[in-house]
Amino acid sequence: MALISSIFSRWILDSRGLPTVSCQITIDQNGRKAVGKASVPSGASTGSYEALELRDGQMDFGGKGVNLAVENINSKIGGSILNRDFGDAKSLDEFVLSLDVSHNKSELGANAILAVSMAAHRAFATLNNLELFQYLRRLYFSALPVTNKFPRLMCNVVNGGAHADSGLAIQEFMIVPNTGNIEKDIQMASETYHILKKNLKKDGHSISLGDEGGFAPHIATSIEVLDYLQKAITDAGFDNISCGLAMDCAASEFYNKNTNFYTVDGKEFTQAGLTDFYAELESKYPIISIEDGFGEDDVLGWQIMTKKLGSKMHLIGDDLFVTNPERFQKVGLNNQIANGVLIKLNQIGSVLETCQMINDAKANNYITAVSHRSGETCDDFMSDLAFASQSEFIKLGAPARGERVAKYNRLLEISDLLN
Repeated sequence: MALISSIFSRWILDSRGLPTVSCQITIDQNGRKAVGKASVPSGASTGSYEALELRDGQMDFGGKGVNLAVENINSKIGGSILNRDFGDAKSLDEFVLSLDVSHNKSELGANAILAVSMAAHRAFATLNNLELFQYLRRLYFSALPVTNKFPRLMCNVVNGGAHADSGLAIQEFMIVPNTGNIEKDIQMASETYHILKKNLKKDGHSISLGDEGGFAPHIATSIEVLDYLQKAITDAGFDNISCGLAMDCAASEFYNKNTNFYTVDGKEFTQAGLTDFYAELESKYPIISIEDGFGEDDVLGWQIMTKKLGSKMHLIGDDLFVTNPERFQKVGLNNQIANGVLIKLNQIGSVLETCQMINDAKANNYITAVSHRSGETCDDFMSDLAFASQSEFIKLGAPARGERVAKYNRLLEISDLLN
């Protein structure tokens, strides 16, 4: 019998200095104990269809307190699972999910449920003498071919949108190393990042950092940013083959519902015009992926973009799908839009449902990219998830700041474990 012998939650600070939820679970199997700890991330640019992140809305932390979510773990969830026998973390997830009958986890909070879910998976992995990625692979991805291929890195080195005050409409400009070796990829990311810093500083630009560790220079246009990225790559001794580019547009943030226009670089675009803008960038730069190129409800825009660019690059849905299998079916498959799914644990609120989304995407030939959030902790769960699920990409911010670097360093640890 594997009994939940203790559970404890409290608030901690995330990378933006705001509270988030942490949880520790202890499992007792005939006197043998295993402990799992976890802390959940939080987004700034959030899709309206995400599961509910429960906040207090009181005076503390400007309304951002998470005491309600913490109390839900310590009392409601804890009171239901303590001294109960679970065969594995999946069955625990199923049970905890049954405690919240709302459509968006608003009763217990997605942040509360996810903290328990992540901690439980770690505890059960320890109980089974497995690394977390090994346990996740056994539990959810056993049908996939056995491979030790690592996901490609998506490194956000210039921040805009809701992640910085740079004035750039497009939220993330990323470099995507492609050496085929995770250690070399991380080295490339670091070296290019520091060359970029040097070049920006030399030209008098700000080298302050945005939420995800990327620089936040006050640059007028997307083209100028992409030029800087290209120069940093070549100055670091690499080329377009060994290092591509990617963008997270977060287009919902610069879409005007009243006029039906998108405003980028001071210009207004129709759906066809914005697609042409992306196509022009793709023709000039080695852009391999565009995330959220259109708004979360703009199916027509996504259809236009998918038709024109779907065979040339990855078109990844974030706010569009919010890691939700039902929305993926309803919006993505039924309309035949996008060809990739961004995977964020806290968008759906449990490890079980996240892994279901990954498997659904793969079954329909959509690539997956496991992603961090702008408000992060040093929890590196997502690195194990990306490797275990054989996701094509992992979005983990710049190679800077402890909460981002933790994800890079866990990938290196996994690499060492395989050797």
